[in-house]
Amino acid sequence: MNRESSLDALRGLAIVGMVLSGSIAFGGVLPAWMYHAQVPPPLHRFDPTLPGLTWVDLVFPFFLFSMGAAFPLALRGAIEERKPASHFWGLAATRFLLLAFFALFTQHLKAWVIAANPGVTEHLLSLFAFVLLFGIFYRGVKGVVDRYGKWIRIVCFALALLLLGRLPFREGAGFDLYKSDIILMVLANMAFFGLLIYYFTARRPLLRLLILPVVAAVILSAREPSASPVKAFFNFNEIAGLRFDWLYKFYFLKYLFIVIPGTLAGEWMLSASWKEKMPATSGAKWTYGLTVVILLTGLLYLLLYRNEPIALEGWSIWFLFTLCSLVLYWVCRVSRQKAFQDMVMAGWGLLLLGLLLEPYEGGIKKDPSTFSYYFLCGGFAFLLLPLFRSLSNHRSTSRYLLSPLADVGKNPMLAYVAGSLLILPILSLTGVKVYWDGLTHSPLQGVLKGLLFTGAVMLITRYSVKRKWFWRT
Repeated sequence: MNRESSLDALRGLAIVGMVLSGSIAFGGVLPAWMYHAQVPPPLHRFDPTLPGLTWVDLVFPFFLFSMGAAFPLALRGAIEERKPASHFWGLAATRFLLLAFFALFTQHLKAWVIAANPGVTEHLLSLFAFVLLFGIFYRGVKGVVDRYGKWIRIVCFALALLLLGRLPFREGAGFDLYKSDIILMVLANMAFFGLLIYYFTARRPLLRLLILPVVAAVILSAREPSASPVKAFFNFNEIAGLRFDWLYKFYFLKYLFIVIPGTLAGEWMLSASWKEKMPATSGAKWTYGLTVVILLTGLLYLLLYRNEPIALEGWSIWFLFTLCSLVLYWVCRVSRQKAFQDMVMAGWGLLLLGLLLEPYEGGIKKDPSTFSYYFLCGGFAFLLLPLFRSLSNHRSTSRYLLSPLADVGKNPMLAYVAGSLLILPILSLTGVKVYWDGLTHSPLQGVLKGLLFTGAVMLITRYSVKRKWFWRT
């Protein structure tokens, strides 16, 4: 694995986690830690008062962190070539609009959104939507598609817009701008603002970090009941009677608390020390990996199974954190790789900040997301990157664990919709879905259902990577 593959693996881990969490059995078959902390079984009703954190709550932040880390890797060459600002504005706007379209189109063309009781026609439309997306976002090997790629994209895009405009959709509701995949819409905003923020602060990392307290100040001030210019700015979503809150909300910028720290990781990955073979001893490498796993598992367990926010006297969490901190400090002393040390210390600092802020806002929550949520998730992401980097030196681990994740991470857009627009329609059209939906009678079946579905998505994505069928904005 090369230096970018550890980032691909983190992105792939996020995608795999998203697919797995959405495909396991629901309804009380599995324990609470297999779902979002605020959507517990058996009813899976959203309860914003429930504090807690599970592994499912980490997958989206990991993807956001990966997006932030990718900005330096993707833009550094253009910045060093001193390309004009218009180039970066155009790049940011293009990615923003394409991801926004992706969020709207993929949500509307799911069979169960087209009709309440989808049949053959609806599932065929979902498959057709997957083909159209392939034509719009495909960037692969040179050949016929590359030669006529522009016209193929135009035709596919026109057909996609025609579907959105002509289909009646569920209960005749028609196309709705407010009916989109919220995860993708947040990613669209982060792609726009994160890219531009990195461009204008590429040589001023301190200025980039200072943006975060400004965003925090706006969010906190907007919570006050009294009117103010800051609150008006936070709620700005209309121009000349045209509302655009379906596309942008200042509230989305809260995720910059994950994306901007990610840009620092990307810059460290560009450093010479990251490219070097890790000098730590084999024992230190595995000690670090074991420490990260224990810290991740232990904190997730302790943050989930409680009835109220933790306090400083919550000795179990602080004992675990202190013990792991000592081990991480020893591993950093053994390793002389500066990029490794920087990431570990950044992860440690963000975890500490997240734990200290955990009692604030009623405990850690994914939605509405709390400041402790941003810092804890960012801290875990910082610790996982050097873990993947160190494991890449071991051939068996790299081949059977990291390479599959990295392949998924290289083609995340295709992986994200392969389940809903390809696999599920095929299962329905072949009549297999009836048996598939029946895998809900035991915990083993509930987990097996998710693993089989996730495995199918991974196989499809890995095949597309080997054939160089990449989807890009």
